[in-house]
Amino acid sequence: MQLLFHPTVFDNLKVAIENQIYDYDNLDGLLLVTDRSDLLDLALMSREFLLSFRLTGSEKVTSQIVLSSTVKDLGDEILENPDTHPGCQLLLRFYLETADVSVQCPAIGQVLTSIWGPEIQPVQSLVFVYGQAENTYRNTVELQFNRQITEDQMEDIPELLQAVLKSAEQLEAI
Repeated sequence: MQLLFHPTVFDNLKVAIENQIYDYDNLDGLLLVTDRSDLLDLALMSREFLLSFRLTGSEKVTSQIVLSSTVKDLGDEILENPDTHPGCQLLLRFYLETADVSVQCPAIGQVLTSIWGPEIQPVQSLVFVYGQAENTYRNTVELQFNRQITEDQMEDIPELLQAVLKSAEQLEAI
């Protein structure tokens, strides 16, 4: 008797997100996928999926969706451990150049808070590259979801991705 492979929560969410993003790229022309990574960390036995893209015609903002799962989540799911709720972590990143930190950083925070709500606080990390134009910083903006996502949120993916696109569009205008 052959055992059937059952995809993990991570696999199912990854495929759903990836399919929708590639539909926005190939079918709708809303965006251009710029990078994709599907990683297995053998030291930690964890998984991470990253998908980066820019809105069509955009040059300023790169968006990235990061889906990750720990060995504990994978183990609890595969072993069907009782009283566990395995899922994945979701992180959104936006990469952009920032010239006027005192004006643009608060504006970025306001835009993202208006879209995602006050419970998801954007974290902005600024890096100055020596030799680059003065007063220009690389800004990495992260939105970390404070709870795990599971297949129960599968139907929310289109709405989530629409909010990501709206975020990128509004960040592009700053």
